[in-house]
Amino acid sequence: MPKENIITGLDIGTTMIRVVVGQVNGDSLNIMAAVETPAEGVSKGVVTSIEDAVSSVASSLEKAERLSGLPIENVYVGISGSHIISEDSNGVVAVSKADGEIKEDDVERVIEAAQAVATPPNYEILHVIPRSFTVDNQSAIKDPIGMTGVRLEVDAQIIQGLSTQVKNLTKCVYRTGVDIDDLVLGILSASESVLTKRQKELGAALINIGGSTTSLAVFEEGDILHTAILPIGSTHITNDIAIGLRTSVDVADDIKLTYGTCDITAIEKKKEIDLSEFSDVENGRVSMKQVAEIIEARVEEIFNLINDELGKIERIGLLPAGIVFTGGGSKLPGIVEYAKKQLKLPASLGQSQVVISAIDKINDLSFSTALGLVVWGYQAQASKDSGSLMKNIVPSKMFNQVKNVVKKWIP
Repeated sequence: MPKENIITGLDIGTTMIRVVVGQVNGDSLNIMAAVETPAEGVSKGVVTSIEDAVSSVASSLEKAERLSGLPIENVYVGISGSHIISEDSNGVVAVSKADGEIKEDDVERVIEAAQAVATPPNYEILHVIPRSFTVDNQSAIKDPIGMTGVRLEVDAQIIQGLSTQVKNLTKCVYRTGVDIDDLVLGILSASESVLTKRQKELGAALINIGGSTTSLAVFEEGDILHTAILPIGSTHITNDIAIGLRTSVDVADDIKLTYGTCDITAIEKKKEIDLSEFSDVENGRVSMKQVAEIIEARVEEIFNLINDELGKIERIGLLPAGIVFTGGGSKLPGIVEYAKKQLKLPASLGQSQVVISAIDKINDLSFSTALGLVVWGYQAQASKDSGSLMKNIVPSKMFNQVKNVVKKWIP
């Protein structure tokens, strides 16, 4: 089977590593396997131990190969972490042809001009995302190819990552014996599997609540408007419960998963949790309302940070398609209603919009990034004409250079 018919998404998270394997059959994408294994050697989206991370990734890929019955030779890798930064950029070039017709090489040149930003020391450009083009004085053009003009301008967003973290992540993957097709910002890939074209047109924010980070991507008129990665996630809620109840982190996590909620109003005042049901060494009872108050305080902090990011682009309460939640932390009961109240926007849980599969895990919120990476790869290979982000996003030449450097390190 040609290797381009197999597309694999690898999402390396703080708590879990998830792999989704897809197979292209004609015009359809079939999901063959979805697996997850505990992550070792990763903290807050960055690699902290090469050996542990390689072992975890290799274990995930082997499990995916066994389940799918397909060989995995190439992967699309999701990258996240609070080291990721984004900034707006502008590029201007003169149209090269004498008759003024804009060709693909003109678009490539103007996007390269937009990359000439003052990159912070030790940072690499991961994505260059053109939002719109301007031909002479006509602005808000989505695709300028074939138009006539003298001056071509692009308004783009540049997404950058810390060089050392990019190299460490790629090194971990290469040492498992597979090649990397592309390194993709996790929240961007998740948007490909969760958000509809209409939501992106109207204006929506995708929020991925992970283990140690919360990622945000805001879309409007089909383009990405803003991205941010916040250094708070669901493990912070677990830690708060452990401190508040003076119990172990494992027990705190079990309490969160079993009884956790953001909705204090739904809890009976005298309802209690018996700690002995979670551990033989624990005893005593705690108020369920107290647990909900601890959770609500941390979720409120996350939402305040999200509102701060929306404020930077003047979109507080101004996204018609509202907030869409994904990621494992979004499974917290009551989070949607609490978001409606705190963010003053419509809110909902994300659902897979593009893939139909017999594998139930695909509909799990925690698999949206890995699934999105498969969709990203499918669109990159099969359809440059679709309405997806893939038509506009240009892989950075700098990242390809990083890949080549890292490959030389691998024995």
